[in-house]
Amino acid sequence: MDSVRVRQQRGVAAVIPFLRNTWRGLTSMRTALILLFLLALAAMPGALLPQRSLNANKVADYIAQHGWWGELLNRLQFYDVYASVWFSAIYLLLMISLVGCLLPRSVEYFKALKAKPVLTPRNLGRMPHHVESTVHKSQQDVVDDANKALHGWRKTEREEEDGSRTISAERGYLRETGNLVFHFAMLGLIVALAIGKMFGYEGQVIVKADGSQEFCNSGVLGYDSFHPGLRVDGTDLSPFCLKVDKFNVNFLPSGQPDLYRADVQYQSGADLDSGTWAQYGLEVNSPLRTAGDRIYLLGHGYAPIFTVTFPNGEKRTMDTQWRPSNQTTMLSEGATKFDPPGITDAQERRTKQIAVTGLLAPTARMQGSLLDSGFPDLRDPAVAVDVLRGDLGIDNGRGQSIFTVDQAMIDDGRLKKVARENLKPGGEIKLDDGTVVRFDGVKRWVYLQVSHDPTQVWVLVFAISIILGIGASLTIKRRRLWVRVSATNEGRTVVEVGGLARTDQAGYGEEFTRLSGAVTGGKN
Repeated sequence: MDSVRVRQQRGVAAVIPFLRNTWRGLTSMRTALILLFLLALAAMPGALLPQRSLNANKVADYIAQHGWWGELLNRLQFYDVYASVWFSAIYLLLMISLVGCLLPRSVEYFKALKAKPVLTPRNLGRMPHHVESTVHKSQQDVVDDANKALHGWRKTEREEEDGSRTISAERGYLRETGNLVFHFAMLGLIVALAIGKMFGYEGQVIVKADGSQEFCNSGVLGYDSFHPGLRVDGTDLSPFCLKVDKFNVNFLPSGQPDLYRADVQYQSGADLDSGTWAQYGLEVNSPLRTAGDRIYLLGHGYAPIFTVTFPNGEKRTMDTQWRPSNQTTMLSEGATKFDPPGITDAQERRTKQIAVTGLLAPTARMQGSLLDSGFPDLRDPAVAVDVLRGDLGIDNGRGQSIFTVDQAMIDDGRLKKVARENLKPGGEIKLDDGTVVRFDGVKRWVYLQVSHDPTQVWVLVFAISIILGIGASLTIKRRRLWVRVSATNEGRTVVEVGGLARTDQAGYGEEFTRLSGAVTGGKN
């Protein structure tokens, strides 16, 4: 029994030094800097590779194009970098390292603030800076001159056993203050970013730019894509509503845009109850800030307007947005889908659904029989469309892209192409069953992003504090100065001044010469 207890005690005695040394290594400033470098290195794949949280389709395409290499990166979480286990581990270790490093340093710093400057050394001649002079002044006058010259320094005056009077002075404590501010601000920035990721959210939505569509931030269903924080379930979003009355864009002759502006109306807070709308000019670098959210203008596009007249005479008009396939010319592609009216039998309805798919050119340019766009603005719009009829797959309960039709329906023969035509506004296609598809014109839409970050102000505060802290740490110098004043029998006074720069000595020589001159009566 005693031998077992002895072995246990030995095991504990061996583990404790190991844990202590591990903790010391983890909480050293060197380790914190290494972890900070590793964090920056770990973030690089997030900038170089597509991220699933931003564009899942692009990630799927990248994996398909790169085969086994793409699959390996996927298993290693390189497409979810900021939510990966290895990135989170570095992040957490960096926080622990900074906290463990800063707390003891802060305790020592506050102890140093309360402590008096160190005693005057016996031999000031050994100091890097030293001046000795005999002056025709009383001992008290010299001490008064020294106190006056050292105004703003932390100093302590003492009287030694031989009757000499000394002054110990020190300056530059703000250097360590700046150092601590820098590291605490970095820690605060890391914590603020983590909280922002937990309680923030980001969503994208397409809104028609004619005032006909109202977007309200009431839930995730209103978004085309939504990326919630870890603690956001989408049921408690900041309430606001907006609509886009008009989108203004100006293109240079080269086709490059030089102005994007969306005239929006919005309401939040008490305006939601009163129905009052406020005006705002939304531009790319001028987001709308309301209800704690920021609304950014990301892009724009076009929505062709189609009217389908069914054989029974009923009409349906749709203006579904199409996505640009060429950002330079704004040649767009998409699919506008119609459900036939007046048919109650589900099986029959699924054989007569219609989709108009193809290309939209805001400024038509024909290359042989193929439609292309020669300019991104709406100068001469035209469409090249295929009309599909059959089962669109919209009744099976599965979501599908608004920009495309379900290719599986075409492959199964349940959705068939029944017409193909190039149309200008007002142009029509008549199908074999009497259905007429007319191209009425084009509307504009804008692409908006809503971002919510509850720690945005704190991130700014910590970022500014980092700059101020490192600036103070690099520019302020710690230095010490001692003065010994001794009276002689001849009625004169011997003055010794010694100086020591505790950090970089650059620039301290001039300051020491000025101070020692003021004390000894020499020239400044």
